[in-house]
Amino acid sequence: MSYPAKTAATPQRCTAKTAFRSVQSSKPETLGKSSHLLMATGKTRKFKVGFGLIVVFAFAVFLKLDFRSVIVDGHSMLPTLTPGERVIVSNAYWLVGAVRDGDIVVVKDPGSSGFIIKRVFRLAGERVPLDKWPGFHHLEDGPYSVPDGNIYVLGDNQTQSEDSRIFGPVPQKSIVGKVVIRP
Repeated sequence: MSYPAKTAATPQRCTAKTAFRSVQSSKPETLGKSSHLLMATGKTRKFKVGFGLIVVFAFAVFLKLDFRSVIVDGHSMLPTLTPGERVIVSNAYWLVGAVRDGDIVVVKDPGSSGFIIKRVFRLAGERVPLDKWPGFHHLEDGPYSVPDGNIYVLGDNQTQSEDSRIFGPVPQKSIVGKVVIRP
């Protein structure tokens, strides 16, 4: 069995790179069989753009669901936060870390339908010093520890802050998020 020898008339396989050069340097009628590669490259480009848009959309949804902008209202967090100041709050704890003592958090206000911004003073199981006990806890009850599943929050401006000393510990499920960006 003999195979025909390759001659100049035998069609050669064209790569995408050569096809691209052909587009830049030749007339369209000289492309021949390489034009199908250009269509494939166009489809690949469309796929990459479409995939990129999906990634951008997913990132935007992630930001919308896990990050919120909050405007501070009131004087309970002075001098750390001033009224009218904007902060970014996140509930993506896998990204920003778990809530710890000293973090500033936004929680659902136990006394109304609004939200309050306070600093975490103690976590569940930790003892609260006598001068910071909630008003309902008495000396004869012994030391006060934050109940499981709760946090104890205080305002930085404690003379003007309505916080856990007034309304007691706050359930962890009431935490909207912790402040991750502030000016």
